[in-house]
Amino acid sequence: MLKHYETVFIATPVLSDAQMKETAQKFKSLIESEGGDIVSEEDWGLRKLAYPIQKKSTGFYYLIEFKAGCEFVKKLETEYRRDERIIRFLTFAMDKNAVEYSEKRRKKKQEPVVKKEE
Repeated sequence: MLKHYETVFIATPVLSDAQMKETAQKFKSLIESEGGDIVSEEDWGLRKLAYPIQKKSTGFYYLIEFKAGCEFVKKLETEYRRDERIIRFLTFAMDKNAVEYSEKRRKKKQEPVVKKEE
């Protein structure tokens, strides 16, 4: 049975846009090659870190929401550890409430912004 997961990784800020896209694609391909299903993804861009990591104060944030088997998360996190471009990552299993919240958040983002008439 596939479980719902959300993973966020922070890549080193010295990457170019092309390198960042390549990094994200590597992990998306890994998820799909292991029978996972990507639900959504968000590129949060370059952001300031709460505290320095490896003497860096910023990093590229990327979120992937996916469905996969339980044993796959260990493999994904091993790949994060092996990739020198990744400075931090977090993967967690989503319960039904987190899945509902995520769906609402995505729908809200897709709604067109209505400007108020003055």
